[in-house]
Formats: sequence, structure tokens, C-alpha cells
Amino acid sequence: MASHSQILVEEKSSVRILTLNRPRQLNALSSNMISRLLQLFRAYEEDPSVTLVILKGQGRAFCAGGDIPPLLSYVIQGKWRLGAPFFADQYTLNYVLATYSKAQVSILNGIVMGAGAGVSIHGRFRIATENTVFAMPETALGLLPDVGASYFLSRLPGFFGEYVGLTGARLDGAEMLACGLATHFVPSTRLTSLEEDLCTVGSSDPSFASTILDAYTERPHVKQNSAYHRLDVIDRCFSRRTVEDIISALEREFTQRPDDWISSTTQALKKASPSSLKISLRSIREGRLQGVGHCLIREYRMVCHVMKGDLSKDIVEGCRAILVDKDKNPKWEPRRLEDINDRMVDQYFERLEGLEDLKFPPRNNLRASSIAAKL
Repeated sequence: MASHSQILVEEKSSVRILTLNRPRQLNALSSNMISRLLQLFRAYEEDPSVTLVILKGQGRAFCAGGDIPPLLSYVIQGKWRLGAPFFADQYTLNYVLATYSKAQVSILNGIVMGAGAGVSIHGRFRIATENTVFAMPETALGLLPDVGASYFLSRLPGFFGEYVGLTGARLDGAEMLACGLATHFVPSTRLTSLEEDLCTVGSSDPSFASTILDAYTERPHVKQNSAYHRLDVIDRCFSRRTVEDIISALEREFTQRPDDWISSTTQALKKASPSSLKISLRSIREGRLQGVGHCLIREYRMVCHVMKGDLSKDIVEGCRAILVDKDKNPKWEPRRLEDINDRMVDQYFERLEGLEDLKFPPRNNLRASSIAAKL
């Protein structure tokens, strides 16, 4: 089976090591891989002989996102409902990881984007290295930061989550550690010995894994030009109520103090899908007040609206411009932020007729933050 070769399983004493194994596709998650991961994680949780699960990627990526082409073909053929189970399974996996009762370590030694964030950031331990590159690039594709991103981005310091989610900014391992997306930073040369030590963990109590990780972790220097050193400007601008207000605030900052970073941040917002920006900002703002389950249920509604394409067809145009033709010149519709009113944004948050809301399996390890509230 493809899913078995795409997810490699190693058993070392009471530890299970799962390796995402599609290196040529940067370990993009296929629907088979998601089903297999869900099956394995749930089986290990029930198995008293398993104490720890390690997740990593083969090659230069941990996981660069979801496997978009099959989903896009459903959308183009008008059969968007065939893509809905992909997201339902993926978000269920995200929820299981967010409520996992055993220690789980993700080794993010490479590219981590979109769906890759969903299978790692919800877990208890996230190891960044000097090779880590993190981004949620969805607004440039006509999508929205999903996989529970409205939960984890909204909990970053200040309004850094709005900045990361709206602009698709890339973060390195040091920045991930500084803002809390990573729990530890370990140089890649030490990963093999770290893994060997983790394989001696004989208890599912996370404090045992934590002690080992703490012994390996370093405090890397956050580069001088990092956006993380600009939290004051980010908070001033990205705390604004609307996307238009955020862009105006950035432009004001630029006139007072011209700066390449402000200019490129403003350009990233102006290039992204206006519809995506508006729904993503609302999503992250709502996520601040919701548990992870609630966020995933809402994001499932939103992504189904995006795929259905009644409100905007930007996902098809964004993927064409960035992934297929690669001309990087999408023609968004609506074209301008001012053309999208609050009522149009509201529709993305409403239930789709004939489509059931996502329902999660019962969990025994519900942290208060994870409980799915009713919409």
C-alpha cells in the first residue's frame, strides 16, 4: 500500500518513530498518509507498551503542506465535495494530536508549511533546527491558514500571529523558538544522538522526554533583521480592526521611517488574495477566544466554502499562478479589499447546506483549551 511506503514505521523498545517519506514532494501529505497517521497515532495511544511517538520527515522537508493537485482537480470539475473528506480527516488528526495523552515529539529539520504545521504544532514537543523554515503561505494561494492555525497563531505574542498568517512570512528555527511555535532548538548534527536518547524513555509521562530534550536544547541567536525584533511595529499595525487599516498603518510607519521590511510586508499583503486576507484575519481573531476543536470545526466550514467556489474562485487562480503556471501574477476576484463587505466575509463562517459540521472522536485527554465548543 502506498500509505505504508509513504509513512515509515520504526519500533525501538517502547518508542515508535514515524517518518514522512515523500521526499521528492517535500513530504506533502496525501489523503492516504493522513489516514495512516490517524490510524497509527490512535493505535499507539491505546497500546500500553508504547510510551513515546517521534514524527519526522525524509529529506530536506518535514512536511511542506497538503497534497494540493488532487483537491484542485475536484474543485475545477465542480466536484468539491469529493475533497471534503481530505480536510475532515486532516483536522481530525490535528485534534487527536492536540489532545494526545502520550508524549509526542516532532523533529522539524527542514520545511514546515501548512499541513506540516498541523501535524506538529499541536503536539507537545516541537524541535526546530538551523534548517527549519516555517510558513503559513495560504493567503497567496487563495486559501486560509487552516489545520487549527487560527488557534495556534492567535496565541503567539502580541499580534505576531496575524503578521505570520496574513503575510505568509517565513520564520527560521530561532524565530520559531522565540515566538513559541517550537518548544526546543537542537542543532541538526545532534539529532541522531537525541533520537537514541529519546528511545530509552520507558514512561509515557512527558516529563521524561522533556528532561532529555532540555539537555540537548540551545538558545540560538535571533538574527538582527528578524521580524521578531519588530514586535512593537507589528503590534501597532496588525492590531488594527481591518486589513485595510493594517495596510494604512504600515504605510504610515513607512513614511515616518522608510524600511525595507515594512515595504516588503506591505507588498506581501497587497499581492495576496483580498478574500483570503479578510477571512483569515477574522478567523485568527475568533480563534483567540476558542478552543482548538472549535477552531477546527469553523475552519472546516471555511475551507469547504473556499473549495465550493460560490463566494470566490481565488483558490483555483492562486494555485494556477503560484503552483502550476508559476507566473506569480494571480487575477483575484474580487480584486480589491474594498469590494468585500462584512456580509461576504460572514458567509464563509456559516454552515454549508447539506454538509454536516465536523464531529470529533471522543477523547480522554481533553485539556480545557482543546474542548470543541458548539457553534
